[in-house]
Amino acid sequence: MEEAERAKLQTLIEELQEYKGRHTELISIYAPAGSNINQVANQLLSEQSTAQNIKSKTTRKNVIDALERLVRHLKLYKKLPEKGLALFCGNVSKAEGQSDLRLWAIEPPQPLKVKFYRCDQTFVLEPLKEMLEAKEVYGLIVLDKKEATFGLLEGKSIRKLRHITSGVPSKQRAGGQSALRFERIREEMTKEFFKRIANNAKELFFQKAKLNGLLIGGPGPTKDDFLKEGQLLTALRNKIITIKDLGYSDEHGLKLLVEASKETLEKEAIMKEKALLEKFFTLLAKEPEKIAYGEQQVRKALEAGAVEQLLISTSVNRKLADEIEKLARATAATIDYISTETNEGLQFKNLAEIGAILRFAI
Repeated sequence: MEEAERAKLQTLIEELQEYKGRHTELISIYAPAGSNINQVANQLLSEQSTAQNIKSKTTRKNVIDALERLVRHLKLYKKLPEKGLALFCGNVSKAEGQSDLRLWAIEPPQPLKVKFYRCDQTFVLEPLKEMLEAKEVYGLIVLDKKEATFGLLEGKSIRKLRHITSGVPSKQRAGGQSALRFERIREEMTKEFFKRIANNAKELFFQKAKLNGLLIGGPGPTKDDFLKEGQLLTALRNKIITIKDLGYSDEHGLKLLVEASKETLEKEAIMKEKALLEKFFTLLAKEPEKIAYGEQQVRKALEAGAVEQLLISTSVNRKLADEIEKLARATAATIDYISTETNEGLQFKNLAEIGAILRFAI
């Protein structure tokens, strides 16, 4: 997800979570990618019939009005957007007895994976919030001599990409074969399997520009033997951030690998942020002409096209952050959000909340 998409989605979520219905009359609909738009519309028509049974006259009217508006809106689409559609509708008026019926239709920046309809006092926003957490992407490989499973960790979502098997026989040799010959065959088949693992890793991960690192795991020493073989591309080998001993090499192994690597992943994100802030504060101390900080200085630098890297504290007001981001995108500056969960992040917040590393002095 691009920073612009992330900021837009964050703003929308913050707006929607402010609304509270007087009763269970705010409707949330998630239609995942690949859903049939006619089925979604038919479900809403069915819900209209069910809503006739609501005892409260006001609630009944608000729900039916919202459903009718949703059905009309769906008629604008020939089919659902490629990544699915999230719809929110309801009376959000704060005044008793008044109507302020609004509808939001969101084509998400990432494919929706959930499908549901809910009528509640608040809009259901968790699936959209999860998308905001999917900034970091890591490749996952779990293997032993019999199988290997590849996956992606995107935020908190673990997605299996591929599973392959080796055909390497167990250590119990077949009758009539010499032990040495049988072991040589096993070794050759294992090496060939390692080559296949490396080729699959190249195909799945090498072209991923936003891959932050590789996590490798599995039972026994097989994973170490695989790395010693040197089949894995150097570019991918350099992305390995942890190797874990696990009891599984299947899809369940992917989940265990992520759980076992939590501390490493947390340190990765923190270390990247610390390195960026160390660069910022070092330049501030030694070459202050290459730094801008504070809203006014940063705006001036952005307007001059001098900003190479924009830093925004997560404590910054969303509206202001959007304005600054817009200026940064217009000049192709990179954008990084700085947390307030580290000493360096707090130091940056207390200094200015907004800062920039410059391409040239102004």
